Amino acid sequence: MRLLIAAIGRLKSGPERDLAERYRDLAAKTGRRIGIRGVEIVEIRESRAQETARRMIEESIAIANIIPEGAMTIVLDEGGENLDSATMAVRLGTWRDAGRPAAVFVIGGADGLAAEAKNRATLRLAFGAATWPHQLVRIMLLEQLYRATTILAGHPYHRA
Repeated sequence: MRLLIAAIGRLKSGPERDLAERYRDLAAKTGRRIGIRGVEIVEIRESRAQETARRMIEESIAIANIIPEGAMTIVLDEGGENLDSATMAVRLGTWRDAGRPAAVFVIGGADGLAAEAKNRATLRLAFGAATWPHQLVRIMLLEQLYRATTILAGHPYHRA
């Protein structure tokens, strides 16, 4: 199974990008030992449409176009479920063991995702009730994916 993060917008060079890459690399290395074939980030250009609804639809379509057939789709959404790290690991392990080709984690743009994209998701995931900048959401997600792979691998990182 591959782990794919589909994110609207780019992280510019700097400490946030460096930290995101560090966790992506750690998750990929740990994941290889447990059947995760890769951890990839696909950055999708923000829509330039004038109307908010149109931007949301265009960005949601761009995301839908990169989701592999049979993949689990997880949308980051402030109204989603709050999962602890152990539960996240169990879900990843279950999807992997079921032979899913990928788990795609979607981080929408500043306006969010179209309702249809949210409704088609396997899981809506939240990192608490607070609103977080997209850069930090990406870093927190990558850290949680690293933590989940360490849990599945039996590594002690998750106790930290």
